[in-house]
Amino acid sequence: MADTKVVFIAFAIEDVTMRDFLKGHTLHPKNPYEYVDMSVKEAYSSDWKEKVRTRIKRSDGVIVLMSKNSTASSGQKWEIQCGKEEKKKIYGLWCYTDDRTAVDGITGHVWTWDGVGGFIDSL
Repeated sequence: MADTKVVFIAFAIEDVTMRDFLKGHTLHPKNPYEYVDMSVKEAYSSDWKEKVRTRIKRSDGVIVLMSKNSTASSGQKWEIQCGKEEKKKIYGLWCYTDDRTAVDGITGHVWTWDGVGGFIDSL
């Protein structure tokens, strides 16, 4: 089996259920990757930002869960900015079939396991 890939998940807290679905894929016994997210329920401190940057630096890529909630999520916007600054490969994933919200600078993709797996395999 190949080395484990680490993927950072950037998402709006309102889409936590979709994050859980994505992380559920790691339960497969032959899964060669793990997901990292930095969900917070408190105000974003500089300490939180330092921890996020450290985790993004250690990640092989970033998956952005995109929805109408993304437009108002300052934490998710900062995570995306950080991923770009760290020159990580970024994959936009639309959370819902009836929501094709655009996130500035991110190409959205329909959620399929083959699509997600293909992105991770490309890292």
